[in-house]
Amino acid sequence: MPISRRALLTAPALLPTLARAQAPWPDRPVRIVVAFPAGTVTDTLIRHLSEPLSRELGQPVIVDNRPGGSGVVGTESVARSAPDGLTWCVLSVTNGALNTYLVPRLSYDPLKDFAPVGYVADTAYILVVPAASPARDLKGFIELAKRQPLTFSYGNASARIASAMLARMGGAEMTAVPYRGGPEALTDVIAGRIDSTFTDFAAGMPQVKEGKVRALAVTSPQAFALAPDIPPVASLLPGYAVSAWFGMGLPAATPAPIVTRANAAMNAALADPGFIEKVGRLGYVPRGSTPGEFHAFLRGQIEEMTVRAKEAGLEPG
Repeated sequence: MPISRRALLTAPALLPTLARAQAPWPDRPVRIVVAFPAGTVTDTLIRHLSEPLSRELGQPVIVDNRPGGSGVVGTESVARSAPDGLTWCVLSVTNGALNTYLVPRLSYDPLKDFAPVGYVADTAYILVVPAASPARDLKGFIELAKRQPLTFSYGNASARIASAMLARMGGAEMTAVPYRGGPEALTDVIAGRIDSTFTDFAAGMPQVKEGKVRALAVTSPQAFALAPDIPPVASLLPGYAVSAWFGMGLPAATPAPIVTRANAAMNAALADPGFIEKVGRLGYVPRGSTPGEFHAFLRGQIEEMTVRAKEAGLEPG
């Protein structure tokens, strides 16, 4: 078949586009946006994950902290990013679920604005009080809170709801004091300026071991494997459970082959023995999943966290 003159003229212009379409992905460094400050439970996990993930992808993996607005600033930035698979977002119980209820006019939709990559890991929170606190155990803490209003600090929405649930289920009075992040919230408990906080295992246990704070309970439904001597809140308040979980998402329009490749690389990184051993010591439990499984989990968490937030008496805003 004869080739037209127009086709001959336009063919060279199409070559760069065709080359890019057929180029292996990723062909540049990958950036993972953590929508919370450095040193937080989310940041710590992802920095450990970045090394094995970089090996699997064959490109550098850069962790980019973009805190602000309870995770809204960084999360929205990824939702509006180019769908080329080079910008990832960590979705957690805060920015992936609780914000849909707690933040009025939320500027992103976790289900519609992201292509799920997969589940990463989860961990438990520890309820800690100052070393000089008169509360020696969870029962004593609740009894103290019934006699006098106590304060709790929080650096994210999941730690906030953990305390609000404790107050409601225990029939206690507690005043919330917001902080920029979990490390700052823990610092003021250590100093005795705040009565309690739910801190993540990685940040809290070293302070417990050094005697700077006292651990009263964990938020897992059963005793936490790395801290079997710390009772779960549920042992005193049946039905109580709060998990800090983490997953990955890409901008919604990211092509399916890239999402599949990203999922395979991430699951391989999560299975890396060195990574498992390292984060296991910090209290994280790597999971992994398919994109579809994480999407279903995310939908379920949005529904569950909305119910829990309402039951705990939390109002949007």
